[in-house]
Amino acid sequence: VQLQASGGGLVQAGGSLGLSCVASGSAFSINAIGWYRQTPGKQRELAAVINSVGDTGYVDSVKGRFTISRDNAKNTVYLQMNSLKPEDTAVYYCNANVMERGTNRDYWGRGTQVTVSS
Repeated sequence: VQLQASGGGLVQAGGSLGLSCVASGSAFSINAIGWYRQTPGKQRELAAVINSVGDTGYVDSVKGRFTISRDNAKNTVYLQMNSLKPEDTAVYYCNANVMERGTNRDYWGRGTQVTVSS
């Protein structure tokens, strides 16, 4: 399974950005996909997650501003980020927990930089 993340970039505080993560491969089903973020010197943090039935979860700092959604037919998960703050600046990674040939596995996509200027 491969994860291809896209989106991100530079935006002013208060602006919006969208990220997408496409999963590709064969013989797999997605259990859950999460967006993590990491800044230098800090641990990777789970920002948002969505499971196979559409249940979502968010870290408190992004609740009400970020929305995670998925298109099962396209094996794609989106993260819409609104009202961005400088503290949202980080490298964002998508992570997928999948069932692949009877085994649960975790995969990571390459990070995409999100920079919010004040």
